[in-house]
Amino acid sequence: MVQIVSPALKPHILVVDDDGRLRVLLHQYLSENGFVVTTAAGAQEAREAFASLDFDLMVLDVMMPGEGGLDLARFFRAQAETRAKELPILLLTARAEPAERIEGLEAGADDYLAKPFEPKELLLRIHAVLRRVQNKASASVPLLKLGRWVYDAGRDELRSDEEMLRLTGMEAGLMRILAAEPGLPISREILAERSNGAVNDRTIDVQVTRLRRKIEEDPRNPRYLVTVRGEGYMMMPDADV
Repeated sequence: MVQIVSPALKPHILVVDDDGRLRVLLHQYLSENGFVVTTAAGAQEAREAFASLDFDLMVLDVMMPGEGGLDLARFFRAQAETRAKELPILLLTARAEPAERIEGLEAGADDYLAKPFEPKELLLRIHAVLRRVQNKASASVPLLKLGRWVYDAGRDELRSDEEMLRLTGMEAGLMRILAAEPGLPISREILAERSNGAVNDRTIDVQVTRLRRKIEEDPRNPRYLVTVRGEGYMMMPDADV
């Protein structure tokens, strides 16, 4: 079994294919290899899932009844751009001629895999695409100032002039999710969904409390890792460094 994903986060993948047997196979295989997986039988289900969930990568079948994978890829790419979010797309197709591959890349796809394929090859391609995205993000993520601390997402570190604190895997995962969207509340459900292991709302609350003890001057009255009633938690840094 290949396992290359971060120990702190489980990337969330949307698999869209009208082949029910393949959806079940990919759901099981990718879940066993460290991903949160949502499946959809077609474009309508995919759009509904996209409206309510946050994904890290899309696996789209090109040849589907009705709206095909290319049109869906264009839709998701346009939505990602409006949200200023990196959303890699991998296309699956029974047709692998150069013209089809070019059309897929022009539609915004990051990679193209011809059917039939070995699940392990898909897994390796997914990891390769996610690594490229993560490397690009790490190079562009600003350092965030949290009082006397500076948070470096690329290194999973909190540091000041006097000392440096390394975060646990769970703490690092939560910090990365919250730091990616400063000033925006993120629900406990999303934080739990993106975390590895049997995680629930209570676990998230405990981890946030621990983070506050490291970050905040007064953990009972947090300034940087705040609770938004009815919505979740939000990071409020002083500024980018």
